[in-house]
Amino acid sequence: MSKKIFLSAALTVVLMFCGAALWAGDTASFVDLGFSQDGGVYMFAQYGVLTATLRPWAELYAVNVSNNDFVTGGKLSYSSHNSVNAGNDGIGAFYRLVAQNSALADRHQVDFLHQGHPLYIALDPEGGSPQGERIDFRDFERGFSYQARLVPSSEGSGAGLKTSFHIALDRTGPAGDRRSFTVGNPGIKRPQIGTYKIKKVIASPLDAGLIFVIEMRKQVVNGYDIRYMVETLRP
Repeated sequence: MSKKIFLSAALTVVLMFCGAALWAGDTASFVDLGFSQDGGVYMFAQYGVLTATLRPWAELYAVNVSNNDFVTGGKLSYSSHNSVNAGNDGIGAFYRLVAQNSALADRHQVDFLHQGHPLYIALDPEGGSPQGERIDFRDFERGFSYQARLVPSSEGSGAGLKTSFHIALDRTGPAGDRRSFTVGNPGIKRPQIGTYKIKKVIASPLDAGLIFVIEMRKQVVNGYDIRYMVETLRP
């Protein structure tokens, strides 16, 4: 190995360890499970592996799009008592949770093939800003254009940190008509969440309903965990 290549490899190892030191938490994977036949219910899941124990976990959610709230019995979770091998992403926990709760999808006529279409996908891997963000996107199929501002707020600091957010949304129609909406509940205070970021916007397959996929970064010792939630709107 040449000296140049050796130094390059050594630098890569140093950067990997530095990155691990800055981010000691674990990252969830988001799963878009689709809509009910009438577009009124949206299902999603997230799963991962706890860094400290290597135990896989999964969570499953069914949301009433009009109410922006969970349907009855629409929050389910599973956590394994056994650890997985290093490098495993925990997807087995997701498969198990979905298989054991197929009745939830059946009850609300959710078809995993009945997908919406993405209107916006964040390409920046960085997390959200404490000052919030603004994004612009369009629904070419329906002729709508959107401006969305994620507005965060916080109180306390350290172990006492609590944060919330809402999305101020402006929609312009094909004829130039404009409507404004508030998406989300700024009254909900979430402990230890440092930042929020809009990772994806999905349009429902039948109407102008919107699903905002939100990344949350939760403070943990020497880093943060990444988790997901959704906010919905059905004008």
